[in-house]
Amino acid sequence: MKNVQRIETPLSPDTVSQLRCGDRVLLSGFVYTARDQAHRRMFDALGRGEALPFPLEGRVIFYAGPTPAPPGAVIGAVGPTTASRMDRYTPALLERGLGGMIGKGKRSTEVVEAIRKHGAVYFGAMGGVAALLSRCVREALVVAYGDLGPEAVRKLLVEEFPLIVVNDREGRDLYEEAVRTFGRERRSPAGT
Repeated sequence: MKNVQRIETPLSPDTVSQLRCGDRVLLSGFVYTARDQAHRRMFDALGRGEALPFPLEGRVIFYAGPTPAPPGAVIGAVGPTTASRMDRYTPALLERGLGGMIGKGKRSTEVVEAIRKHGAVYFGAMGGVAALLSRCVREALVVAYGDLGPEAVRKLLVEEFPLIVVNDREGRDLYEEAVRTFGRERRSPAGT
């Protein structure tokens, strides 16, 4: 991939400040998988004043529920789920230092504002290629909520995991920019 930034976790404020909406990224380091049920449990734990199962400062949550690992593999297919399903929980996690999130789809206005306010980033991962994405995972370990099966929190060691910056710390949104850019082109009269 040309013009790609190689970054590592945990994300530093300096790294996040250099990322711009539309940037292509190859991410290496540890990320944590968490989907709907895990987010609900973490949110409830915060409400009770309890510690979370992993540190948030500069960490990245991948909205994914991997399939079981086939024989000889580290993990099964691991692709992004729709990020908006976690929107109600996200501002509280960002407030406590979460550095980034990986998913697919658009985020709510409240989440985009929280990303801007707390200096975080939202990455988009390609949907539909979960088997290919699993090739970037070097280690996988269940760290919390094992009873949730595929939705348990896993700590993954990823290497050059391909992503694109959807929402940057300045509040820019790749989806909105695409609509502005390509929406204008579509409305232009033919031949002009």
